[in-house]
Amino acid sequence: MKVKKQLLTDCWETLSEQKGFDPDKAQLVLAFGDSAKIVLPEQLEYLRQSYPNAAIAFASTSGEIASNNVYDHSIVSLAIWFEKSTVKTVETDVREHKSSFEAGKFLRDAFPDKDLKSIFVLSDGTLVNGSELVKGLNHSEANEVLITGGLAGDADRFQQTFAGLNTIPQPGKIVAIGFYGEALQVGSGSLGGWDEFGPEREITASDKNILHAIDHKNALELYKEYLGPFKNELPGSALLFPLSISGENQDQKLVRTILSIDEASGTMTFAGNMPVGSKVRLMKANFDKIIDASANVAKQILDKQDAPEVAILISCVGRKLILRDRAYEEIVAARQIMGEDVIISGFYSYGEISPATDLTLACELHNQTMTITTFREI
Repeated sequence: MKVKKQLLTDCWETLSEQKGFDPDKAQLVLAFGDSAKIVLPEQLEYLRQSYPNAAIAFASTSGEIASNNVYDHSIVSLAIWFEKSTVKTVETDVREHKSSFEAGKFLRDAFPDKDLKSIFVLSDGTLVNGSELVKGLNHSEANEVLITGGLAGDADRFQQTFAGLNTIPQPGKIVAIGFYGEALQVGSGSLGGWDEFGPEREITASDKNILHAIDHKNALELYKEYLGPFKNELPGSALLFPLSISGENQDQKLVRTILSIDEASGTMTFAGNMPVGSKVRLMKANFDKIIDASANVAKQILDKQDAPEVAILISCVGRKLILRDRAYEEIVAARQIMGEDVIISGFYSYGEISPATDLTLACELHNQTMTITTFREI
């Protein structure tokens, strides 16, 4: 595996290029960037000329990750030449399907299982229901393929996100990349580091990702009771106080970020589904635990396989807003575990995709986590 990493701020610059890298042999380019810059035709043209035989996958972001740094208003590109492995890429538009679930099924069915090691997904983060998407991706009976990825971001605006494959990125697009080959090791992990507080309560009324009532009380009014002075800063302050929600396995908890609130109806819209009957608790930030979570994810991966050559870090926009000038620390924490030689790229997202536990390969939609996907050819 040979890799070249570039960054666009005012102009394109090379951050790293491994010895022997051949741009004509690169099969894949991952480009993560600011939603205003990534849709400019000249960016696609530059990458196409630079890597003429590569599939180019785009996602807009809420911040870009490269090496040990966090950027805004930039594009980071990672070109990969797999020497012993192959890739297959597929794109669809959620509006061409009945639902996000059907879009997920379509994408999973597009990849033959023979020698398939993993699937990496870059999805629109506003039109696509991430929970339904991962349900569709999980529909395969075999369910023996690791699926990871993330939902595109739009800074902290939550207005319009973009994804695309070999074309100018657009809203509603979902890109899936299948990795094939016995020589390829792919690892993943996901952790949050947030603290729960307050009593456990039950969702009593919801419609997919729209929450109406908790313990038969208006969800928004109950939420405001816990926020205290932060309620005056809604909806922005909602990113600082996500909810934990029990999964189908009551021992398994996911984090759900609030995307918007509706004062008139008293409802809250989340980045993932909020099923009736699920147990929820409020969460708050713990700076040290959030940063430690990044290191612990890296440890989880290295406990199972050798040090990676490439690591894709996808972290939630809420973490970036909490950490502010300290956001780079969660990148450094992961590198300190994985080693100085690993090539790091990634972005801040509206949702992260990976298995919730080591006990299953079934993927879940996460919020407020650091999710890492690693690659190594052996």
